[in-house]
Amino acid sequence: MLESIVEYLRFADPVAIYLFLFFISFLENVVPPVPGDVPVAFIGYLTFSSDIDFGCSVTFASAGSTLGFMLMFLLSRKVGLKIYARGESMVRHGLVRAVHRMFPPDLMEAARLRFSSHGYFAVLINRFLFGSRAIISVMAGFMHLNVAGVFAAAFASSLVWYMLLLSGGYFLGENWQEIGAYMALYSTPLSLVFFLIVFVALFRYVRERRKREGG
Repeated sequence: MLESIVEYLRFADPVAIYLFLFFISFLENVVPPVPGDVPVAFIGYLTFSSDIDFGCSVTFASAGSTLGFMLMFLLSRKVGLKIYARGESMVRHGLVRAVHRMFPPDLMEAARLRFSSHGYFAVLINRFLFGSRAIISVMAGFMHLNVAGVFAAAFASSLVWYMLLLSGGYFLGENWQEIGAYMALYSTPLSLVFFLIVFVALFRYVRERRKREGG
């Protein structure tokens, strides 16, 4: 499949390539298994050897990625607000009750107040974490983070990421396919460190809460 995409991009006109960048970046956030980074690196190579404009490529890719992230964020935020809405409603039945048993409303509210500031940082670095974009967008929604703040962080993350990714394809030239190895070299350790920090923070929070309740 990747070979077919690369072959198509090799002979596509600039408008088609910009649209491809937009939609592949959008779908990466909505359908996580979509392999978008390697074709983007190839387009970076094309900016060296064709009429593809680097600035337009960064703009379209960043826009698609940001809109995809925001779509998942807003959907999860809307669902989260309904699940944890005060009072009785139709969404208080079935699956929602199970969610409340696993994640009680008072616990979620306390966690939101404590960790909301960290949520913006997670959004800011989401593009640089391996396989976590969909998770972070959904969790940011459930944490009821500010829409403008999330948009700014998601756009900044996408902008820097695609500048680096397209530049990588540009400078690697014919060796653009090696971009995957370079990405794994830093993204895997960074992702492990990030999730370790999250785990430790949550562990400490739960332990402190149990001590307060026990005391």
